Amino acid sequence: MILASRFTKQFHRGVLRLAPLTTTWRMAPRSKLLLCGGLLMLISVTIALFLPPPVAAKQAPNQAATIKAVALQLEKFAEGFTQPVKIARAEDDRLFVIERKGYIYVVQSNGVKVATPFLNIVSRVGSDNSEQGLLGLAFDPTDANIFYVNYTNLSGDTVVARYKVAANNPNLADPNSEQIVLTVDQPAANHNGGDLAFGSDGELYIPLGDGGGGGDPSGNGQNLSRLLGKILRIHVSGVTTYTIPAGNPFANDSNPNTRAEIWSYGWRNPWRFSFDRSTGDMFVGDVGQSAHEEVDFEPVNTAGRNYGWNRCEGTYVYPAKNPPQACPTNAGFTMPIFDYGRSDGCAVTGGYLYRGATYPNLVGHYLFADFCTGNFWDLTPNGSGGWNNTKLGKLGANSPSSFGEDHNGELYVADYGSGIIYHIKDTAQTTTPTPTSTPTPTATPTVVATVPTVPPPRTPWIYMSEIHKAQ
Repeated sequence: MILASRFTKQFHRGVLRLAPLTTTWRMAPRSKLLLCGGLLMLISVTIALFLPPPVAAKQAPNQAATIKAVALQLEKFAEGFTQPVKIARAEDDRLFVIERKGYIYVVQSNGVKVATPFLNIVSRVGSDNSEQGLLGLAFDPTDANIFYVNYTNLSGDTVVARYKVAANNPNLADPNSEQIVLTVDQPAANHNGGDLAFGSDGELYIPLGDGGGGGDPSGNGQNLSRLLGKILRIHVSGVTTYTIPAGNPFANDSNPNTRAEIWSYGWRNPWRFSFDRSTGDMFVGDVGQSAHEEVDFEPVNTAGRNYGWNRCEGTYVYPAKNPPQACPTNAGFTMPIFDYGRSDGCAVTGGYLYRGATYPNLVGHYLFADFCTGNFWDLTPNGSGGWNNTKLGKLGANSPSSFGEDHNGELYVADYGSGIIYHIKDTAQTTTPTPTSTPTPTATPTVVATVPTVPPPRTPWIYMSEIHKAQ
């Protein structure tokens, strides 16, 4: 700006020296007018060349102003799985798919399933009930050769264990390397939670359900002396079992009865959860009892929240009143960012917020689904602290049991009934064609068949979901 101003002043002095010539030269009035106009145009162009370009106003990521419309489609990526319940990743181009009975398989970047299981612990996994089995997987962010699993053992209790990758083959784990990190007694066969994930702080987070039974009869969700109905946060890297990381809200509360592992409480059955890879924020899909499914949001480093169960189900008082009553806002509960009723589904499957690069319009959209109906939703921030929701309906996966995110931020979803892993695409993304000298006819667009809205198959999982609502 200073350079432009200095140059303009010098140029202006030169023009003033030339100005008398227009009065002394014998020129026609039209010629004088053209000369002056040309000089003024030259001044304008020169100033424009030296001025810096305008700077666009900056916007924080994931704000309402940056959210764009999308049109989602599921594309088959891999197949041949039996009851897939989890899609996980290592920090490379592979995906890992868990089968509930106790197998983990590697899927290469081209969608090919490696025939030999990465891990086979069927003999250690109790899976008689449809909500039991091998349920969670997370790789240690500090060591790619170490990973953790969450499963129910032959006694029906929750086990979090550490395993190592085989020394001579990255597509094989060493089944004899198991180290038990944590065991939690389960009073019933359902509401086990089961997921695992490392947060941006490097600590391992473990969602646990309330222990089963209708309405949390033991009051585990609100009892800080028990691990059930909580999300735990523990430090596992470089230690034999685990230690309590700094920042856990009840570690130093001077109450000897509270459990130091607890990060948050008031959960019923947080089946699938995830972290925003950009911000570290947490999203949780908490399966409801008999009326409402909910999605919860937790900003990064927000410890000690109470998410309401069993005082609230979704945004309503539990046990349900007639007419329904909203959950009190002065009771210290954190309300979900979205909930839905039985007309839309019966078991929420939490998803991910898209942060990939393939579909720019999809960035900032949180995608999730319902296991029972196959309905999908899209949540986006509204810019005022709330969230807009869009029901996408059925996209082709009739029983979505888990979402997954690869190392590039692309999203996938597992269909429990068909055993197919789908890649989630945004068909609203278009590429501007390169102009050519000779016009060519526009190609006929490919027609995407509409998936008929037929009811999903009545799998054992759905049957149990329906049964335990009444328990």
